[in-house]
Amino acid sequence: MPSEDAKLVLVVDDEPRMINFIRMNLELESFRVVSAENGLEAVKRARELLPDCVLLDVMMPEMDGFETLRAIREESSTPVIMLTARSDEDDKVRGLNLGADDYITKPFSPRELVSRVKAVVRRSELPSQVDKAPIRVDEHLQVDFNRREVIVGGTTVKLRPTEWRLLYHLMQNAGWVVPHETLLSKVWGWEYRDETQYLRLYITYLRQKIEPDMQHPRYIMTERGTGYRFVDYKTKPKG
Repeated sequence: MPSEDAKLVLVVDDEPRMINFIRMNLELESFRVVSAENGLEAVKRARELLPDCVLLDVMMPEMDGFETLRAIREESSTPVIMLTARSDEDDKVRGLNLGADDYITKPFSPRELVSRVKAVVRRSELPSQVDKAPIRVDEHLQVDFNRREVIVGGTTVKLRPTEWRLLYHLMQNAGWVVPHETLLSKVWGWEYRDETQYLRLYITYLRQKIEPDMQHPRYIMTERGTGYRFVDYKTKPKG
């Protein structure tokens, strides 16, 4: 049996067989598992139990996975993986745009399931060697990784776990171009290094939250065909 301090996964699916399949494979990897059979129950359990990850089926009666995801995101930034029998690209993009962290198409193997869950849980945790002092990029943007606080134009802005990791790795390499593959490997995991769509979406999310003008980025620069570069705030102009 998993220990009491093991990571907790909330599985949301209206098919008991699917819940049992997921439970068995995650418990073999020492995760604790709780379940919900509909969207309303899922939102309630997510609020009460504060899981480390949510596995959320898209096709559910009454309140579908997208509606459930929207409700969870109003209260929590816990990592969410969408589960669906569809392979429709529009569904995938819709889920990611609503705040899902990943997407798995049924049927999936136990190995893929466990790998994806471990990856999103890992992404929810910042690296242990985090700068302790708050960072003042300029008068518009301040970042405190230790407290997970971003202040944009004097207002505190919420970032999701994956956004924090992406911002962290960009700022740790301020002034340098970080290749697409490097960012994907460090933020999502090596198995995601070809998933450039994820990176483009999350760069957009970050820019929407921290840039004064999305059309003319001040902080996150695109180096076409190569990667992204965060402005070199560490080198102050002389004079």
